[in-house]
Amino acid sequence: MIDKETFNNRTALFHTFGCKLNFSETSTIAKLFAEKGIRRVSTGETPDIIVVNTCSVTEVADKKCRQQIRSFAKKYPEAAIIVTGCYAQLKSEEIAAIKGVAIVAGNDKKLVLTKFLDEWLEQKETQTHITPSRELREFSPSCSRGDRTRYFLKVQDGCDYWCTYCTIPMARGRSRSGSIEQIVSQAQQVAAEGGKEIVITGVNIGDFGKGTGETFYDLIRALDEVEGIERYRISSIEPNLLTDEIIEFVAHSKRFMPHFHIPLQSGSDTVLKLMHRHYDTALFRHKIEAIKTVMPHAFIGVDLIVGARGETEEEFEKSRAFVESLPISRLHVFTYSERPGTKALNIEHVVSPEEKHRRTRIMLGISEAKLLAFSRQFERTVRPVLLEHSRKGRPMNGFTDNYLKVVITASDSSAIDNHIVSVRLSETLAGGEEMKGEIVK
Repeated sequence: MIDKETFNNRTALFHTFGCKLNFSETSTIAKLFAEKGIRRVSTGETPDIIVVNTCSVTEVADKKCRQQIRSFAKKYPEAAIIVTGCYAQLKSEEIAAIKGVAIVAGNDKKLVLTKFLDEWLEQKETQTHITPSRELREFSPSCSRGDRTRYFLKVQDGCDYWCTYCTIPMARGRSRSGSIEQIVSQAQQVAAEGGKEIVITGVNIGDFGKGTGETFYDLIRALDEVEGIERYRISSIEPNLLTDEIIEFVAHSKRFMPHFHIPLQSGSDTVLKLMHRHYDTALFRHKIEAIKTVMPHAFIGVDLIVGARGETEEEFEKSRAFVESLPISRLHVFTYSERPGTKALNIEHVVSPEEKHRRTRIMLGISEAKLLAFSRQFERTVRPVLLEHSRKGRPMNGFTDNYLKVVITASDSSAIDNHIVSVRLSETLAGGEEMKGEIVK
């Protein structure tokens, strides 16, 4: 059990579910623990503390979190299990009832977990259940590297959109963000650490600077001037907030990559209205075509929800046809899941589980075909690849500027790890998931 006199040389295991934002915040939690003398557990060690940063985007996500927490409790019965994140924010009582959980803290307490660990020890290890605040107002900056070359930089949190199917505003609070000065400072720190690529993350990053006079466009212009960073990628951005000005800037910037991730959620205007989305299919098509006009080689990933309430067979067919008509690179398909407290529960026409499964398979098939077609058009071309360190016994890999994963064989991987090199793409592998490449001398 944890030494009650000191945290020094205690070990912690961190497990993260969900979005890139969660991974960024887990990294910050780990840094705060390190300042208290708590280090990451090494392979083969038994952790004294386990931090589970949860997701609650679907019922499946909740279930996976519960299963993992119970698994940790069974495997490490002496460890103090701390549960935080969106699931803890929305259903703290449910988590508190899981045997083995020591501390439950919502998103509002995520970055002060060491304080509650102190309190838990003082209370002689009785459970600490912190009731989450419903008013999440503070913005806590975070940046993570994890075990890859890319860094994930949190620039914004929360959302004011209240889409009918979504619990994120309840889990993350209202939209808020850091200042450009603050974010640029973090990017400069990444450059000082030798980082080459930053992924800009948040809940609704296009909303950056709301109420402050600063904008997301202002932010990316400032980040583009940070010396040492060679690549930026814009994480998921709402189509109505992806302005033509931003698209033009990315096309001509020094450091922003031709790579976009844009949520569509449905290709039916009727369903989009039921979802309370802030755009229609005409606007979405315009954004895709605007990107492809100035960056024909750009990778475009698109989020899609299948089987939402109100998605009749006719509306699904409209969605399928719309998606097939778009010059996109990949779909990220999510099967609709009922979420307590959402307005979608009032919408008529419920899609059966069997039909949801069928529609999901159809959309996944479209995604696979589009990814394969996108990848194959770059065979026998040369593109810049930022190489990542290889795991023992495995080839090196990395990503092109337009987000194609490339595997190469290198005699001395340490010499080119975290370097951008020219690679000739020779063959498409695994249905477009990877490409085989050779370094151009």
